[in-house]
Amino acid sequence: MIPKLYLSSLRDRSPLIHCITNPISINQCANALLFLGARPIMAEHPREVREITETAAALMLNLGNITDARMESIKISAEAAAEKGISTLLDLVGISCSEMRRFFALDIVTKHRPAVLKGNYSEIRAFYDLSYTCAGVDADATLALSEITDAAASLAVKYGCTVIASGKTDIVTDGKRTLLIKNGCEYLSRVTGTGCMLGAICAAFLAVCPPLDAASLSCAFLGICGELAATEKGPGSFFANLMDNIGVLTEDDITKYINAEETTI
Repeated sequence: MIPKLYLSSLRDRSPLIHCITNPISINQCANALLFLGARPIMAEHPREVREITETAAALMLNLGNITDARMESIKISAEAAAEKGISTLLDLVGISCSEMRRFFALDIVTKHRPAVLKGNYSEIRAFYDLSYTCAGVDADATLALSEITDAAASLAVKYGCTVIASGKTDIVTDGKRTLLIKNGCEYLSRVTGTGCMLGAICAAFLAVCPPLDAASLSCAFLGICGELAATEKGPGSFFANLMDNIGVLTEDDITKYINAEETTI
């Protein structure tokens, strides 16, 4: 289901990934990319982001902890990437609790059509139905898998993209095919920045493979790393183990541990 050679291709090519992300997770995202085998650049000043985006193999845009300057930079970089045909991932962080972010994201997606839209279940629900809200940036645990699968597929068709709805089961769909990725562990939701890391990892795979493969592979990759990092010592030790596994996970490991299925919409 997920071709094996993409991880080797990524590590051989070491693509430059431009990330405009939040300061809460910027270090985690940069190190995740480095350990994976890509090269991160985290520039976000509005006066330089066009030039830097144009040199990148893929672009990751993240709405977490948003500021006026970062909003301006995201607009500039999204436009530059669209003009140059550079694959872009937009991470819809916090749109379920912020009207400003919802309509900002809508403007970016409508004008520049990112290759991948990513969010947790609540964020995907909020982008599908702009009247939906919830408190905080965490997903509403009461949202049903089938409901979010339908919402994600509808968004994928509407905007001609691949959608990741991250949760206990990650949903990946381009509106034609829908994959359920069931790898992962509880600690991934207890350490800040892991969702942003997923977006960065997906952007790296976008540099070497089509969007549906990049999205499903990134979910499986990080989920498997989480499973192998599980420890009874606590979240700090887990996070160190997680980062180690990002650096050493192999294609054979992915084949051995992946837990995924294709489903009908």
